[in-house]
Amino acid sequence: MAILDEKLHDIYAEVLQRNPGETEFHQAVHEVLDSLGPVVAKHPAYTDAAVLRRLCEPERQIIFRVPWVDDMGRVQINRGFRVEFNSALGPYKGGLRFHPSVYLGIVKFLGFEQTFKNSLTGMPIGGGKGGSDFDPKGRSEGEVMRFCQAFMTELYRHIGEYTDVPAGDIGVGGREIGYLFGQYKRITNRFESGVLTGKGLAWGGSRVRTEATGYGVVFFVNEILRARGDSFEGKQVVISGSGNVAIYAIEKVEQLGGTVVACSDSGGYIVDEKGIDLELLKDVKERRRARIGSYADEPGVSAEFIETGSVWEVPCDIALPCATQNELNGRDAVALADNGATIVAEGANMPCTPEAVRVFAERGIVFAPGKAANAGGVATSALEMQQNASRDSWSFEHTEDRLAEIMRGVHDRCLETADEYGSPGDYVAGANIAGFIQVADAMLALGVI
Repeated sequence: MAILDEKLHDIYAEVLQRNPGETEFHQAVHEVLDSLGPVVAKHPAYTDAAVLRRLCEPERQIIFRVPWVDDMGRVQINRGFRVEFNSALGPYKGGLRFHPSVYLGIVKFLGFEQTFKNSLTGMPIGGGKGGSDFDPKGRSEGEVMRFCQAFMTELYRHIGEYTDVPAGDIGVGGREIGYLFGQYKRITNRFESGVLTGKGLAWGGSRVRTEATGYGVVFFVNEILRARGDSFEGKQVVISGSGNVAIYAIEKVEQLGGTVVACSDSGGYIVDEKGIDLELLKDVKERRRARIGSYADEPGVSAEFIETGSVWEVPCDIALPCATQNELNGRDAVALADNGATIVAEGANMPCTPEAVRVFAERGIVFAPGKAANAGGVATSALEMQQNASRDSWSFEHTEDRLAEIMRGVHDRCLETADEYGSPGDYVAGANIAGFIQVADAMLALGVI
């Protein structure tokens, strides 16, 4: 990791001492602090009022037991989390992740990142994150429902449309949000639609929410290209993952004239030089819930399925990591650079390791961090909150236009801020500084709380 500015070194050392073993959280904090040297030099009030120290400590951390009964009648115990990180700009906002890898350090890293991401959108929302080490894969509908009901039986007392508004994340889609909302409604006897986002269209959801994160990262890259006098037309794109974010990133890339030649899941990756067949991919992953290798087994499909190696070895112009944290390492970054990639934008949360980011800088690859590039999901969640508050429902076209406008604003804010603080063209510095300043100024205005 890079050496931090002297004023920030002690803050990071304190984070390490107070949060032992939480490596993802350490990484996320270091990545932000690394950009803030010029800011604290220009605005000493931030350090004088301990804004940075306060920002690195969540306002509230909730850990709870989730007991539920499986289909065999056995009692299962999982652990639930909700980290309400910062509410200076509005109610806590951030997803719930159901995955075996979830522990406090993961949730804190996600909540910390979410605080700056939400700030960048310009929407009045704070940052939070939650989840459980429950794995919905391989579980029956009944088991998923009973787990969600047990999870919400504890969580409901900590959330609300003016307090904390969760959404979905890995392992939490429309099905899980439905079960969670149903239990909230059952316990509270209130149809409080603004308490969760990612809901079904028939009961308070927003159009484009399913597509928002994938569309948003592509809109962001489109703005990078536009700023360079270029477009997606004729570009070859590689995307990791094949879940919700990846699928709708593929869809938007195709609409803008690019060709996605590879995508992946945990079992390997497929390469289709003619371009990924989106409808076939949706059938494999969304309808059949099958592994990505099934795509290459379809009659008449020319794609190759590769179980070993890395999807980042596939030559491309643009790479969009859309799977999970720290999936793209330094070796992968070198392969992308050697094969001609010019832009990498994070569709997932912190999928690129610090070594990979360093390689991008050394090799002249434009890099867009997740807190900026994948802000489309939470931006559309905030639009869903607006619609819920006004008892309104917007068309797909209107909502997509709003999303594109917000992503354009995020891009421009990052670029202008990077330029202002002496790092022209550096989207990492621009995102970190712009996101921080808005939250920090609100914290100063609210006093020591």
